[in-house]
Amino acid sequence: MRGLCVLPRRPGHSFRFAMSRQIDSRQNTQAHHASEVVPPHPQRRRFLQRAGTAVLAGGAVHAFGAAGALALSDSARAAATPITLRIGYQKSSTLIVLAKARGTLAQALAPHNVTLTWHEFTSGLPLLEALNVGSIDFSADVADTVPVFAQAAGARIAYVARETPSPDAEAILVPQNSPIKTLADLKGKRIAVTKGAGVHYLLIAALQSVGLRINDVQPAYLTPADGRAAFASGNVDAWVTWDPFLASVERQDKVRTLTTARGLAGYQRYYLATPAFVRDHDAVLREVYRTLHETGQWVRANPRDAAAQLAPIWGLDVTTVEAANKRRSYDVQPVVRDAIAEQQRIADVFTQAGLLPRRVDAADATLWQPPA
Repeated sequence: MRGLCVLPRRPGHSFRFAMSRQIDSRQNTQAHHASEVVPPHPQRRRFLQRAGTAVLAGGAVHAFGAAGALALSDSARAAATPITLRIGYQKSSTLIVLAKARGTLAQALAPHNVTLTWHEFTSGLPLLEALNVGSIDFSADVADTVPVFAQAAGARIAYVARETPSPDAEAILVPQNSPIKTLADLKGKRIAVTKGAGVHYLLIAALQSVGLRINDVQPAYLTPADGRAAFASGNVDAWVTWDPFLASVERQDKVRTLTTARGLAGYQRYYLATPAFVRDHDAVLREVYRTLHETGQWVRANPRDAAAQLAPIWGLDVTTVEAANKRRSYDVQPVVRDAIAEQQRIADVFTQAGLLPRRVDAADATLWQPPA
């Protein structure tokens, strides 16, 4: 039987979060469970402000995953004891959104006596804020940068799964008639970007590729919806965004792609949970992982059907959704140590850019592994 170990907290470590003005207040959006608003938690509003101003250091990745007698006891316990799994997601969380709409996750977890509740967020940082303070148990996919910012704010997170890289699913856009022709032309320009999202890293990496820094441009930290509005109205010179927002603006507006993330950023997406849920509900996570993996396979094998189901949820036409889905891998795999090493590189880039005060240790997280 593989061992289970709990990541120890450092003596004297404080989870109190100081306020910072650097995070856009629009991202402090409350999660919604069906028609019910999730009650605010006293720590939740402070978490997002601390992202990028505090860092956890040291620690190691701990592998989780039980087999044999442990799995049997977990299954038996789950069957006897009701479990509530609170899932946080974004509208762009394709596989979770489909599993919810199709009822496949609820069906898979029914034998384990699991009740699902669903909580929608506008972006990744508020989602992981809720995960950290215990308002949700499981986070649908977020971009690779989001866990880094969460750890910088003192979050304890557990990696459960990842979607392999989709570098063409995010891009830097300019208006079709813009005088901006190269990445170097971005110097001094006002650029809409979502703070802490994968596109934030893409912007920094793109600037670095031509010898520029984030301080050489004027970042406007906006949610995807506000970024789209600012871009359409001409209040910003460029917009860095991801699918399905990317596919939508490509089809509806006169835009030009300055660059995608290819060759600049991998753009992996991660599914996360609280360390406590990982510790106590291995059998449930196995079913979640299996359902996500199978849903990803179904989307790739049935792109038109998947787009038809997502279109009314996203408020987009089927052709746009299908175009967006073609650029995402939807290949759900275990989180391997090489992926954590890439997370460390991302953390170091943000630190060097002055967006995190000190070095984040990406390995200071829990790592759950599905059975082989």
